[in-house]
Amino acid sequence: MPSLLFKCIPFIHPKPHPFPLSHLTAMCTKTKTRLRGVVFDMDGTLTVPVIDFSSMYKAVLGETEYRRIRQENPSGIDILHLIESWSPDEQRKANEIILDFERLGRERLQIMPGAAELCGFLDSKKIRRGLITRNVKEAVDLYHQRFEIVFSPALSREFRPYKPDPAPLLHICSTWDVQPNEVMMVGDSLKDDVACGKRAGAFTCLLDEKGRYGSADFTELDLEPDFKVASLAEVHSLLETNFDLMP
Repeated sequence: MPSLLFKCIPFIHPKPHPFPLSHLTAMCTKTKTRLRGVVFDMDGTLTVPVIDFSSMYKAVLGETEYRRIRQENPSGIDILHLIESWSPDEQRKANEIILDFERLGRERLQIMPGAAELCGFLDSKKIRRGLITRNVKEAVDLYHQRFEIVFSPALSREFRPYKPDPAPLLHICSTWDVQPNEVMMVGDSLKDDVACGKRAGAFTCLLDEKGRYGSADFTELDLEPDFKVASLAEVHSLLETNFDLMP
């Protein structure tokens, strides 16, 4: 697992702090770690959340089954993984419902505040930008076209296996010819984005706009992000403060 190295003692190998940099007080001088690329989630990270996932899951599963599965999985439902074990006909119907919800989401697509500025900053430093989403390629193409911000590689759920498997992030690292510990994964899902980043060996940053996640969630899933921020603007500060940004 990547970590930041400190010059002072006894803080030789500290546990990465999960909270926003704005809440921290510098205790000693850091030796900055090289960072060569940043990979983003899309829905809820680069875009304002508009898909009603709870309604989607209820439409796919039915109210009773949704409540049962939700109770058994308080950290969230992985609907794509769940329906893989269904019959072909059931999968077809479920995918039609999911696509309908995603289509409505594309109609209301909005860029996340701070996304354009953060991408501009990364471009100024010649830091690579990639994207991994469990949404479809059509949604990624629309984002590129509408906001004129292009990520490469940009992997949608047509790339298998998808998050939280580390394969898409490792694929991007291979394409860039960089090591995973020279990359940061930024996303709003602990169980998908942070899990993907951790399993790949990358730095992880959890975007938590509404303060949904706390230490109990990290303990329950045995997943703790290296950084936790409330906005993309904080990612900008975090990168400048903690990393040597080199292409």
